[in-house]
Amino acid sequence: MIYPSVNDCIGNTPLVGLKRLFPDHEVFAKLEFLNPGGSVKDRPASFIINQGLQEGLINQQTHLIESSSGNLGIAIAMVAKNYGLKFTCVVDPKISPTNLKILKILGANIDMVHEIDDQGGYLKSRIQRVKDLVENTPHAFWINQYANPNNWKAHYFSTGNEIVKHLDKPIDYLILATSTSGTILGISRRLREEFPNLRVIAVDAVGSILFGGPSGPREIPGIGASRVPELLNRSEIDEVIYVDDWESVQGCHHLVAYEGIFAGGSSGSVIAAIEKLLPRLPHSCRVLTLFPDRGDRYLNMVYDEEWVAKFCHQKQQFPLPLPKLTKIPELQSI
Repeated sequence: MIYPSVNDCIGNTPLVGLKRLFPDHEVFAKLEFLNPGGSVKDRPASFIINQGLQEGLINQQTHLIESSSGNLGIAIAMVAKNYGLKFTCVVDPKISPTNLKILKILGANIDMVHEIDDQGGYLKSRIQRVKDLVENTPHAFWINQYANPNNWKAHYFSTGNEIVKHLDKPIDYLILATSTSGTILGISRRLREEFPNLRVIAVDAVGSILFGGPSGPREIPGIGASRVPELLNRSEIDEVIYVDDWESVQGCHHLVAYEGIFAGGSSGSVIAAIEKLLPRLPHSCRVLTLFPDRGDRYLNMVYDEEWVAKFCHQKQQFPLPLPKLTKIPELQSI
């Protein structure tokens, strides 16, 4: 099949088992880093822009504006390029150099904020800057991933439907990293229609205030937040597991060591949370997660020894110690 554009290649990512890392349980992951823009954010970027075009809210004169730590910005830049739309991405100094470079290559205008907000981060400062730009930019359209219902709808209609289509049996637990909450709400709402007994577990960063935790420093982008998104409905989340930066780093390295999956920081957070969760679950439980983005965007972060030593405050040597497994499954012959 020949696709009209790269935008039409978004979605239909595979589900894989994680039997080498979790040999005693059925754990599956949807590989969202295989989207053409490299992350799960391709889905809401495409869905929000397409809906805006269909509803007449976006046209050739529109100037898209959004606040992003990297992945959504990259996704919007990719989609906008295919539609010939202008895009300004509001970022902060914690954005990875790799993501910043990709945004520039894709033609995004970069607006960097430097003022730390009252939570010790930059998110509120970025949002205020977006509001200022929207007010003063002709034909501006704010994507607004934190409040736009098309964020979660993108995952309800695409990611969630794909998962339902590909599962052979019900799952018992959905465990996902959380930031804007669009991914976890969209997927869980769709899956609960098929599997009403599903338990939904959010993985949040230590220092994030999403679920009422105390505000604190966080270094890994893509998980947690210093403000509660308008989309978030805490009543739909059954449990929250907190993971700190060091545990996320360990999770990334465990995932590479056992599964050969080179994924980003929030994927490591999910792996760390699953390692905490599984000891209290029966072996018959089936667990589903999602890996939001690729590891190459974190080469100078979670995969860099100097960065880890500086920001994680742990005196550990590389390579990182691996979890002790009771058994390693036999490799299947090709």
